Amino acid sequence: MSYFVPPCNYGMVEYDLSRSGQCHQLNFPFLERHNLKTVIYLSFDEPSQPFLSFSEDQGIDLIRPSLELNELHCQASSMFEAELLSALQVILSTQYYPLHVIGSTVIGCLRKLQGWNLTAIFEEYRRYAGSRSDHVRIPVDHPNWL
Repeated sequence: MSYFVPPCNYGMVEYDLSRSGQCHQLNFPFLERHNLKTVIYLSFDEPSQPFLSFSEDQGIDLIRPSLELNELHCQASSMFEAELLSALQVILSTQYYPLHVIGSTVIGCLRKLQGWNLTAIFEEYRRYAGSRSDHVRIPVDHPNWL
């Protein structure tokens, strides 16, 4: 019997567009069933060798905007914005579908383009980001206005 285990924080964004956190070997049979054409990889971590091999074996184009932007020698301050814009251009082009996104911030940008209000965007982000959504800790010696 085969088991199909979705990657952590997996979710359908729209038809033929999905999102998740990092993908591991246990998730490959699940992803294989989606007949993906493209994966946008927006993570600070390097993709694992098994994931790179899986992508290659399945004929999946792996797009890593940060890598492409590094080759263009973008300034670090504009890199994140440029990376998001590059990823959005891919998401908005049907030639890359079925498409899977690893990383979630760009989905919030897509939702804004779709006309979602910020409350709904932030709620969806928190739902999929899990514990990563609470990175800011208020220090004991915070400003009085906080």
